Amino acid sequence: MSLFHLFLVAIIQGLTEFLPVSSSGHLVLLPHLAGFKDQGLAIDVAVHVGTLFAVMIFFRADMPMIWRGCLDLLRMRMQTRDGRFALALGIATIPVVVAGLVLHVTGASDALRSVAVIGWSMLIFGLVLYWADQRGSTAKTGNDWTLRDALIMGLWQAVALIPGTSRSGITITGARVLGYDRREAARLAMLMSIPTIAASGLVLGMDVATEADPGVIRDAALAAALAFGAALLALRLMMHFLERVSYTPYVIYRVVLGAILLIYAYG
Repeated sequence: MSLFHLFLVAIIQGLTEFLPVSSSGHLVLLPHLAGFKDQGLAIDVAVHVGTLFAVMIFFRADMPMIWRGCLDLLRMRMQTRDGRFALALGIATIPVVVAGLVLHVTGASDALRSVAVIGWSMLIFGLVLYWADQRGSTAKTGNDWTLRDALIMGLWQAVALIPGTSRSGITITGARVLGYDRREAARLAMLMSIPTIAASGLVLGMDVATEADPGVIRDAALAAALAFGAALLALRLMMHFLERVSYTPYVIYRVVLGAILLIYAYG
């Protein structure tokens, strides 16, 4: 794998994992449009690990609450604030894990990795994000996150297994429909990514556990570092701009890219 290809994969994954523009869609498009071979599972695992560490570092103020909550759950103390939040995170993760395992085992996910599917997903779910952002109220904060809301957002998150949908975008959409303000919707979506990315990385990691080639390990380490830096930058930019603008710029990007991809797919 060339250094340039590795750089592109890591930067694209890092920048788009947390922006509502679909990292998986961009990564599927890369070999289609640039003529590269698929980067392989080892690199996929590496960039997932890089983005996982990025979100944990960026939301480091929330991490002690999550760790305490996990300990409370182990002690069956679900009535504490931290325990309820950790339980909500777990519930929000179940739908995407179940759906992901079904797609992984059946191989159905390969049928979705087409330019046409990504184009339609970019366009449709971009417009859905715009609709939800414009009509959604701003009454709720993270302290109002209930188990019911967590399950609903988890079901929205499962839709992101369709390439081009965007995990962060569709989860933010669900949060805005439920009435969370823009910043809290993004924060909850990012915190939901921690167990989701960890579960995805674990499944993919099991598939590449036998790979011990030094070249692959070197490439994976570099990809993880690049994805970490790019993801941290993307998180800082998005959370900063949410204080001044809506999600509309991301919607415009999605609609334009979706239209271009559909023209390419059917042209």
